[in-house]
Amino acid sequence: MSKELMLTAIRRGLRRGALPDDQQDMLRGRLERHPRHLIPARSRLAHKDQVDLFVRNVTKEFGSVALVSDLAAVPDAVAEYLQSQNLPSRFIMAPHPELQSIPWFNRPMLDVWTGRAEPTDAVSVQHGFAGIAETGTLMLPSAPVRPTTLNLLADTAIVVLRTSNLVGAYEEAWDKLRVEMGGMPRNVMLVTGPSRSADIEQTLELGAHGPRNLHVVLVDDGVGDKSG
Repeated sequence: MSKELMLTAIRRGLRRGALPDDQQDMLRGRLERHPRHLIPARSRLAHKDQVDLFVRNVTKEFGSVALVSDLAAVPDAVAEYLQSQNLPSRFIMAPHPELQSIPWFNRPMLDVWTGRAEPTDAVSVQHGFAGIAETGTLMLPSAPVRPTTLNLLADTAIVVLRTSNLVGAYEEAWDKLRVEMGGMPRNVMLVTGPSRSADIEQTLELGAHGPRNLHVVLVDDGVGDKSG
């Protein structure tokens, strides 16, 4: 069924006709211009302070962060985290070119596989598209090089994120996505800490709908200070 046929069926069910021209113009304008919403003052910081705010918020939301100097330091950071959590050295990794360029061979004990995650995978490593300092949130859009299953199926999720991909507010992350991906992908996940729920007797349960552990390896790629 075409979009117009679906809308016509909905209008018929609601006993409504087509929207007046002025309302249609208003809706088209909102879709074309992406009007800005309020941006919290706490995110309007110099970039270094946005990085600090992001780290604090990730930690506050039961996640953890390791700050490294470059991509070459990522294998050590991942290995140290896995050892500290008594986790297996095998993990499934997104087939993203940046992740594949990392010298994983420097830690030969790491057993690296690439592709989509399966329910049996204990650890996944995902490429971070953007980080949002305002709330310590990761933006993870779906793409062939960023399988969504990596965000959901593994019990422990590790995300490699460059500091240059960290922004202050949600609006800026959506701007970045529209520019760099040319539009909306099929799926965009906004991840703030590990999966958790308090639906049952108001008791916090980690891993309710996804990973129970979230670890961010934050790569300081030398971006100069800038205002948020």
